[in-house]
Amino acid sequence: MSATGAVDLSAREPSSAAPDISVVMPCLNEAGSVGTCIEKAWEGIRRTGLTGEVVVSDNGSTDDSVAVAGRAGARVVRQPARGYGNAYLKGFAEARGRFIIMGDSDGSYDFTQLDRLIQPLRDGSYDYVLGSRFAGRILPGAMPWTHRYIGNPVLTGVLNRLFKVDSSDAHSGMRAFTSDAYRRMALQSEGMELASEIVINAAKVGLRGTEVPITYHPREGESKLHSMRDGWRHLRFMLLRSPNWLFTGPGMVMFVLGLVGQGVLLPGPLNLGFHAFDVHFSALFALLAIFGYQTLLFGVFARTCVPVEEGRTADRLQRWFERNYTLEKGLIGGGLMFLVGFGIDAGVLVHWLREGLGPINSLRPALLAMTLMMVGAQTAFAAFFLSFFRIDRSR
Repeated sequence: MSATGAVDLSAREPSSAAPDISVVMPCLNEAGSVGTCIEKAWEGIRRTGLTGEVVVSDNGSTDDSVAVAGRAGARVVRQPARGYGNAYLKGFAEARGRFIIMGDSDGSYDFTQLDRLIQPLRDGSYDYVLGSRFAGRILPGAMPWTHRYIGNPVLTGVLNRLFKVDSSDAHSGMRAFTSDAYRRMALQSEGMELASEIVINAAKVGLRGTEVPITYHPREGESKLHSMRDGWRHLRFMLLRSPNWLFTGPGMVMFVLGLVGQGVLLPGPLNLGFHAFDVHFSALFALLAIFGYQTLLFGVFARTCVPVEEGRTADRLQRWFERNYTLEKGLIGGGLMFLVGFGIDAGVLVHWLREGLGPINSLRPALLAMTLMMVGAQTAFAAFFLSFFRIDRSR
């Protein structure tokens, strides 16, 4: 900026030297706001005293966004594959700075204050900084009440719970991280769920993170958010990366409850005064145990496959499981359970024959036998199934 406040365009000319800061903005038909955002980004860079660049990742704009961005001094890159995440991933890949700032080009974030996010990185104290709208200010009209009081708090709470982080605004669109942190996070999401992936992956790879308060402004133009669809994409992403919560925990609870319930009702009906629990509940508990065990196996499968797909190391529980759950042990354990169930069924058959093939009251042990035989068979086949993955991983 000159002394008169005019924009110094020479500071925005491309340089062969890598800049300190890369401000990355996605853009889809934001001609009315992208120029102002770029101007503010340059002012924010100037205030830091560092060198910088502004990278606009155009996601197929049909208005004058590209021309406006170019005139404002941004380097425009094209990303034909539609999606919020795709646009950012292209921009991140093109960024040359050692510090990367991300923020939307719709006027909702004030880039003149990007020094708040840069300073913790510049000090070397942190690798990743999130601009929190809820710790700062949300101006009137900037966020629908359903997002402010329901959507964002619920999704942030779920993310905090599932991944043991402590974020006040996990889905803020303004963040900063070092180029090394970007490479370590190995981001892949193509859509809005990129916001969740950044928080989750930053925690998984052990990045040092912090939050700073920011101001959230009303956006210019029409919003491109789709509340239900985008909310579901975030929730789906989180669930698919937390197999313990989705499968293992619920499966274990159902399996144990089903077995205990069958054991309690095995001698006969349980009368609690207000209601008698009879064979119908034995059948329900049998179903619960079988369904729970299958769900538990899904958790085991997911924990075996996810580290391969994401290139991440297995945690302590997974390493213990891989050391101790072998094909041979699975076959022996599953076979023993199957034989116990078969033995109970054989006893029921002998009892029936001794009664002259007449009616007998042996449905409870028969249900328990069925449960043990199915669980045993599932255990044996699961051992084979997991061995296929281990063969692929050992090649």
